[in-house]
Amino acid sequence: MPGSSKKVIYAAFAGNALIAVTKFIAAGVTGSSAMFSEGIHSVVDTGNQVLLLHGMRKARKPPSDRFPFGHGKEIYFWSFAVAILIFAVGSGVSLYEGIIHTIHPEPIGSPMVNYIVLVLAMLFEGLAWSFALTEFTKTKGKWGYIEAVQRGKDPTMFVVLFEDSAAMLGIVTAFLGVLLVDLTGILIFDGIASIIIGFILGGTAVWLAYETKGLLIGESANKMVIDGIREIILRYEGIDNINEVLTMHMGPDFVLVNVSIDFRDDIHAGDLENMIARMDTQIKQSFPSVKRVFVEAESRRPQQARTVNKREL
Repeated sequence: MPGSSKKVIYAAFAGNALIAVTKFIAAGVTGSSAMFSEGIHSVVDTGNQVLLLHGMRKARKPPSDRFPFGHGKEIYFWSFAVAILIFAVGSGVSLYEGIIHTIHPEPIGSPMVNYIVLVLAMLFEGLAWSFALTEFTKTKGKWGYIEAVQRGKDPTMFVVLFEDSAAMLGIVTAFLGVLLVDLTGILIFDGIASIIIGFILGGTAVWLAYETKGLLIGESANKMVIDGIREIILRYEGIDNINEVLTMHMGPDFVLVNVSIDFRDDIHAGDLENMIARMDTQIKQSFPSVKRVFVEAESRRPQQARTVNKREL
């Protein structure tokens, strides 16, 4: 998966960088507010790819005394930073430009330049979007697209897909804005298109922030993994009850597991150690993303309360 994520990010970076240059040239020639907003959008997207690649590199740092479970959550932090950047810069600048050009509309010169640039941008962005969608489809498995985003633990895949989807919508909006100005002569359509692009970026940013927040705070593994761990443990003789199975994603491919078990009182210490060692090995073999397993021997709790993360439902 890390390899697929990198390919998607590199493809998006190359496409957005080229598109940004052409959009700004067109905005300078024509004076279009919507085209300028689209240029800002592409610059923000290009910077976002850099942040995601930086996060992936930082996440590979080995554990240390200060960070005993590694740096896997770096990717969650930088994905959240991407959402903030889209909201603050992309959406903010687009809304500002749109409002200014709606209040004080200006004529668009050489609209054909905008058409050519937007068609080329749609082509390049469409290729990047198609590549991101293909890779995301490969990783989502049997889940639906929305469910895969909600359950997914690698934000780099859906962040790029969200960005590219927003970019496609933005290009279509800018094209319609320029076309309406050209056909009707009503200049405020250009500013309105820029405002709509700002709302598209703002909505995308809010959704990305929501989806990455849980991972950043400390989200549990998917229900399938938790249920599988329970099944493995219950196969062993000498267990009266599983009090709880606590899991946390320390990174896309690093799950921390803490299990509270009520063992039978007649088990010898040596047999108990061997049993726990076999559990540890079997859990890690069944679920490769599980890197650390802690087993706590504890009496059955009189009232067990298990909080289910809403993203498991």
